[in-house]
Amino acid sequence: MDVMGDKATLFESGRFVQPSDAEPARDELADMGEAGEETRLALAAQSGDAEAASVLGAMLLRRGDLDGAEPHLRTATAAGDRAAANNLGVLLHQRGYPEEAAGWWRIAAVAGSAAAAHALGRHHRERGDEPAAEYWLRQSAEQGHVLGAYALADLLEHRGDVGAEHWMRAAAERGHREAAYRLARALDRAAGPGEETGGDNTGEEAEQWYRQAAARGHRRAALQLGAILEKRGELKEAGRWYLTSAKDGEPRAACALGFLLRDAGDTESAAVWWLRAAQDGDGNAANALGALHAERGETQTAERWYRAALDAGDDNGAYNLGLLCAEQGRTAQAEQWYRRAAYAGHREAANALAILLLQNGDPTGAEPWFSKAAEAGSVDAAFNLGILYAGRGEDAMALRWYERAAAAGHAEAALQVGIARLREGDEQEAERHLRCAAGGGSAEGAYRLATLLDARRPPEPAHELGETVQEKTECEEWYERAASQGHRRAQVRVGMHAAARGDVVEAARWYRAAAEAGSRNGAFNLGLLLAREGSEPEAAVWWARAADAGHGRAALRLALVYARRGELAEGQRWADRAVALGPAEVSERAGRLRDALREELSA
Repeated sequence: MDVMGDKATLFESGRFVQPSDAEPARDELADMGEAGEETRLALAAQSGDAEAASVLGAMLLRRGDLDGAEPHLRTATAAGDRAAANNLGVLLHQRGYPEEAAGWWRIAAVAGSAAAAHALGRHHRERGDEPAAEYWLRQSAEQGHVLGAYALADLLEHRGDVGAEHWMRAAAERGHREAAYRLARALDRAAGPGEETGGDNTGEEAEQWYRQAAARGHRRAALQLGAILEKRGELKEAGRWYLTSAKDGEPRAACALGFLLRDAGDTESAAVWWLRAAQDGDGNAANALGALHAERGETQTAERWYRAALDAGDDNGAYNLGLLCAEQGRTAQAEQWYRRAAYAGHREAANALAILLLQNGDPTGAEPWFSKAAEAGSVDAAFNLGILYAGRGEDAMALRWYERAAAAGHAEAALQVGIARLREGDEQEAERHLRCAAGGGSAEGAYRLATLLDARRPPEPAHELGETVQEKTECEEWYERAASQGHRRAQVRVGMHAAARGDVVEAARWYRAAAEAGSRNGAFNLGLLLAREGSEPEAAVWWARAADAGHGRAALRLALVYARRGELAEGQRWADRAVALGPAEVSERAGRLRDALREELSA
């Protein structure tokens, strides 16, 4: 014992002699220091020091030496040490004696141990005794015990008690990362779906708590923080948090990081993270991998990943399998997969199934699926229902669905509503919907809006060809938008406006574009422009194209051209054509010309 005492003193003073030829490693020094401390505590405990016995018991308990810890903890507990009583409860709980553990926790909690009150509260909650659980957890929380505050908040939240947020906030403020995450989620829910990006004070506070939890290693908080930052356009920082969360094993973060990388043009790195997420069971990542391989033409691999997504519980997998089969012409299999996804509530699959049935000549079977998809919020399905009812002549029902789709931003549906309002004479509503259609990219919507505005425009003074006028009206701008999208009638109108401004080159460009796309009016007007510029032979070529497409004035122009050339038979042939095509004033003039040519030929 004397030797041990001397050695303990030497450990404590740091003067224990080491071999001179070897310098100990840092870990070895730590182990030696702990061994020395343990020896000192053992000696003190043997001499009746209850505090030393308590500390030694706790040290051995942390190490997992339950047999070594128990006698020391019992000794200290018998001497009234509340920390020892709490730790004895922990030891007995680990040994599988929860009731005996609770007894010691009660003793320690009554003596003022916040940790014991927390453990006792957890014990009662596990057994369904919520009043007792709340009592002891509240005792712990009110003493400032962070785990007690969190456990109390969890209990109160489970019961729907408004006091839960207070204790969750208290735990979060003391550094409990799960409390910080759950407080942020609660604030998000209170802010509503449109406020989660920090748009108001509640959203900003939620973001702060996500950030605190994420900084402490909470992977779901890092995922949520990344999503907030991505929505706000702060992609670089969002990527950092997604990466942090993904490295900690969160598959949804790995999937989100993949999409971020894909949008940045790094498809190869995106595939790496999608693969990691998909292997961890993320269906969205499996679908993304499937789509990637489908784009590359690797249909078998794409199908394998879509099936993996389906196995992970993602109904998009069945929908994507349907799309894949439809692209390959495997209609029966496509219908099967669409049905599977549609029955699971996938609205776009229901719409796709209805389209497939309609294409196969089954409008009766298609209608309920269109309705199901539309009621579930599919804008395309609502528009398709409008088309279905319009085809049956049920205009009121068609308009109802068009209006629903238009309200959700469907450009072609807005066009149909605008046309209906024009028929009813409601120009104000018609203009509103046509503007929505045109703004949404509908070329026909832009053209009809332009014609509506054009009709209201006061007449402008004529300009000589070649005289350039720079100012353009709003209707011309809409005509040009429709024309740039390939709308032939709009191209003709743009050409007419350019000609009216005296811009011959611009007028010819648009007339030619319309004519080459098959517009007979474009071909006729291009002929007029060329004739005025002295290129009558080329003009005749375009008039012939227009006349062959049914343009009466073009046929009359050709008849006049051939008559002037002395080719009377050809002139008569085109005059006959003009008479047949009309309109009335053209037929009348062409008839007179035909009769004159006939007389000339018979003379």
